[in-house]
Amino acid sequence: MNLIAANARISTASSTFEADFKARLHWSAEADAAIEQRVAEILDDVRQRGDAALLDYTQRFDQLAATQPSALELTQAELKAAFETLPAVQRSALQAAAQRIRTYHQAQKKACGESWSYRDEHGSLLGQKVTPLDRVGIYVPGGKAAYPSSVLMNAIPAHVAGVGEIIMVVPTPRGERNALVLAAAHVAGVSRAFTIGGAQAVGALAYGTQTVPRVDKITGPGNAYVAAAKRRVFGTVGIDMIAGPSEILVLADGSTPADWVAMYLFSQAEHDELAQSILLCPDSSYIDAVQAAMARLLPTLPRRDIIARSLNGRGLLVQTRSMEEACALSNRIAPEHLEIASQEPHRWEPLLRHAGAIFLGAYTSESLGDYCAGPNHVLPTSSTARFSSPLGVYDFQKRSSLIEVSESGAQVLGQIAAELAYGEGLQAHARAAEMRMKPGP
Repeated sequence: MNLIAANARISTASSTFEADFKARLHWSAEADAAIEQRVAEILDDVRQRGDAALLDYTQRFDQLAATQPSALELTQAELKAAFETLPAVQRSALQAAAQRIRTYHQAQKKACGESWSYRDEHGSLLGQKVTPLDRVGIYVPGGKAAYPSSVLMNAIPAHVAGVGEIIMVVPTPRGERNALVLAAAHVAGVSRAFTIGGAQAVGALAYGTQTVPRVDKITGPGNAYVAAAKRRVFGTVGIDMIAGPSEILVLADGSTPADWVAMYLFSQAEHDELAQSILLCPDSSYIDAVQAAMARLLPTLPRRDIIARSLNGRGLLVQTRSMEEACALSNRIAPEHLEIASQEPHRWEPLLRHAGAIFLGAYTSESLGDYCAGPNHVLPTSSTARFSSPLGVYDFQKRSSLIEVSESGAQVLGQIAAELAYGEGLQAHARAAEMRMKPGP
């Protein structure tokens, strides 16, 4: 079975490499005009009609027969009951994953999320005050698949940051509630949860309705309608990022079992047909072995049709001249997930500047990062790792500058400020500084 299209196995030594590479790696930044128009209409309707619009869209899109807004909210008792009805092994897995995620984000908060200040040589106090957001909304996908891990990854860092209220929205098509998702909300300490999804859920969180409270920031992945809605409400509320299809890039030196690398590539391809899986390796015979392993293993997987379409449409196998060149190419791609399948991962890691998450060594499967290693799995996609970061405690905090100038400090700083203010033609600024300065001898 040939999973990879003929134009998807390329070599950096080829004279046509740049054209082949760019064609296969192309990401469309064009928004679907029809989706954008429909999302604009939904958001405006939710802003105008509130709960009534939510009920209409939930009935229409999710076939959820709710006639009262109260029917859209899940109680804390329902979340707890979902947790208690899970098999013991699932309860244990949820709690273990939650604890590891919490521990990691507590360390993150200590490293970069605390207030600080100092006094300069004039006795003036300068610093930064870090405070949590008051209320955040987390969007949890539903429908084709359920993601309890997304609940943990969004809610726990918000809790660690000190957010006062966490509002979860999750679609429940035809009223089907996923017990693991609800149990994860209980474990993660979600404050309130609503069975709504799509652009209408984003609108409810951004603008508030009679039932759904307005939040300060919305995080979490969703479909094209959710992404378009988040883009439109940005500015009214904060958002984490506009997430694209999932991606994985594997840097392989040929030392990792080919079956393992094949499954790395499958692990992202199974998300959806637009996911991208890339292998960079200097060893042509090893790429052959990975292709053979992919053909052999694919029939054993339930989501094989999705994987096949993803790999055939967006898969990429690149033979490089060296591992150093592979690292340079990886930096151009700036992938969401970057696997270093090498005997010497720490040799190559310093060369890698752009990635959402870096997985070091053959035993560090990307799926461990998705669920329970500890770092966040909400990562920048579509090459945005060049300038953005994983979701973290810092996304649920804001920073205020602290300035307390002493009398002696006002004499020195006032002279500097007045000179610059006059230069900008802002006389009131200059005079405000000069009024605090003692007259000269």
